Amino acid sequence: MKNLLSAFTALVALGTVAGSAQAADLVLYTSQPNEDAQATVDGFKAANPGVDVQWVRDGTPQIMAKLNAEIAAGNPAADVLLIADTVTLERMKQAGQLMAYKSTEAANYDATLYDADGYYYSTKLITTGIMYNTQASMKPTSWADLAKPEAKGLVAMPSPLASGAALIHAQTLTAVPSLGWDYYKNLKANGAVAAGGNGAVLKSVASGEKAYGVVVDYMPIREKAKGAPIEFVFPKEGVSAVTEPVAILSSTKHAENAKKFIDYVLSQKGQDGFLKLGYIPARNGMGVPAGFPARETIKLLPVSAPEALKNSEKDVKTFSEVFAVKG
Repeated sequence: MKNLLSAFTALVALGTVAGSAQAADLVLYTSQPNEDAQATVDGFKAANPGVDVQWVRDGTPQIMAKLNAEIAAGNPAADVLLIADTVTLERMKQAGQLMAYKSTEAANYDATLYDADGYYYSTKLITTGIMYNTQASMKPTSWADLAKPEAKGLVAMPSPLASGAALIHAQTLTAVPSLGWDYYKNLKANGAVAAGGNGAVLKSVASGEKAYGVVVDYMPIREKAKGAPIEFVFPKEGVSAVTEPVAILSSTKHAENAKKFIDYVLSQKGQDGFLKLGYIPARNGMGVPAGFPARETIKLLPVSAPEALKNSEKDVKTFSEVFAVKG
């Protein structure tokens, strides 16, 4: 029923979006926060004068529901996607819904951060680590710390049913031999709560309702800079990351402008824009935002998009069984 309602909602919005998109030179669908999306578009337009851009913003699941409804209706409005994770784009690649484009900017990126065939490219590194309230008795340095008696009943985390980053995080950690699904079972036994998205976790820990949280990096780092009583930790085992990849739809009506957009967000100028917004750029040789440790000190745990896609349904089911949550 939820899927039907999402599709219906997307179809209602379709007429408005498609209508306004007819006059645009490029249509972007993105899951970036509104301010970030506007800044990205403004930067692209400054680098490409005269290109009119229409953009639509929502969470990745909602954006995909809208897009899938448009595809089913035979009239997808978007030319370019800039959304949370590579797994979603890998699914679209396998379904023939993306256009391959070999950007020359890829030479400045680690090969693990883009599709070898040119179907999608990572634009930033958004890691998931541990935040804690400064009044907490324990200062965690390891994922294992959240399963200790000191953290009993004091841990909040986002649910993979609500957050794509949370699913990638679970898939990444369970692939670590010293953690696996036993780690999540230990968290559940220790009273950890898994519900909602990253914003809810941030609020819970910043308010003191919970002492510890599993959350994406930029949220607590930004809030700490504003005076919130919180700290963020990159655990010693390493961190998972979503990379906000960008891709061109195979149905694009503005292929040349879409390619220009890919080149822009991967360029040093585009990556500087993400850095100023407070994100770790995916491009090699870039700095990090204030409040982050040096990039070379952050240990990224590996994840394979094709493998994660293949196991997604099973992993969501396993997580739901461990935490007794329902979609």
